[in-house]
Amino acid sequence: MIKNFADLDLDPNLLTAIEEMGFERPTQVQAQAIPQALEGRDILASAPTGTGKTAAFVIPALQYLQDFPRRKPGPARMLILTPTRELAMQIADQARALAKNTKLNIFTITGGVQYQEHADILATTQDIVVATPGRLMEYIKAERFDCRAIEWLILDEADRMLDMGFGPTVDKLATECRWRKQTLLFSATLEGRGVEGFTADLLKNPAEIEADPSRRERKKITQWYHRADSAEHKLALLKKILTEQAERSIVFLKTRERLAELRTELERAQIPCSWIQGEMPQDRRNNAIARFRDGEVNVLLATDVASRGIDLPDVSHVINYDMPRSADVYIHRIGRTARAGKKGNAVSIVEAHDHQMLDRVARYIKEDIKERFVKEMRPTHKKPIFKKKKKEDKKKTAVKAKSKKKTGKKK
Repeated sequence: MIKNFADLDLDPNLLTAIEEMGFERPTQVQAQAIPQALEGRDILASAPTGTGKTAAFVIPALQYLQDFPRRKPGPARMLILTPTRELAMQIADQARALAKNTKLNIFTITGGVQYQEHADILATTQDIVVATPGRLMEYIKAERFDCRAIEWLILDEADRMLDMGFGPTVDKLATECRWRKQTLLFSATLEGRGVEGFTADLLKNPAEIEADPSRRERKKITQWYHRADSAEHKLALLKKILTEQAERSIVFLKTRERLAELRTELERAQIPCSWIQGEMPQDRRNNAIARFRDGEVNVLLATDVASRGIDLPDVSHVINYDMPRSADVYIHRIGRTARAGKKGNAVSIVEAHDHQMLDRVARYIKEDIKERFVKEMRPTHKKPIFKKKKKEDKKKTAVKAKSKKKTGKKK
């Protein structure tokens, strides 16, 4: 049983850096993935945000590079693919902090960076490159990036890469890195499109790891919901929360259209906000995040596509203005608050049609989400009650039996 990082047989310089970063003991995913990766296994891990997954692949990668040092200068030996530029920068920053007592070189190759900057990087010795798939593919096609030296291929947020349409590019990159020794794939979920969108031969006999955000981590987040009678009531509740309860909030919406509507309403109410959404030019996206990060505005509107992998400090409230499409997306959203040991709040503003998803989320996280009320703004409609599973199952059986009888009569 691995209780602390010293149990992992890591290099002393790595252990010192881990200690200085304030990591006390390995998280579930780290304790499972690090030893397997160091034994040479491929890894298939389900690890939502907040489980410490970055260190789960960066630590064994750094250890491997020290166990098998390079003999001569040359191209990258480790390639980490990630869906967004922000996430690439975060991973590289964490890798540099962990590698600070080594001479290893860690670089990023992403969109939104001048060609010359990358040309300078590619002319030097690289040990680890963290890249977004599209931009890296451009350099491979231009014969600027050499994949033949890649020994480990690591895919972070694989499900998100598929959602963003990077599946075919990632498959091509995997083919380019066909001399690699190991592949590590991390995804928020292993269900459905989580992994199946990639070619079957990406991983060879992988160690499968599933890590839930620990209950201890979730306990730092106070979760509740407000019922809304109508769209107008919902908006009034949001304004009240933003102006009287929350300090710094991320508000989640389902679509870009919904985001644009809410933006207009908040501007009308003189509540300053910035926003990020899918297919947004990189400079505008960076600018929106910087305005929120620097405290110029205290409200950030976001769609799920845009929010993945963003690590923003001191978010006091995550507000689900629209409920997400699945329970694991809910966990991902609320993981934007209560970071770095702080406490946070997750608020859902639900209309009648959202209650089924709220029930599903409560079952998934195995805890009740309490209802709260705002004075003078209590809902007038009754809370919908959903029949328990057993009754539903009986109903389905009855319907099946009925349809069988009908088809029998026709004959």
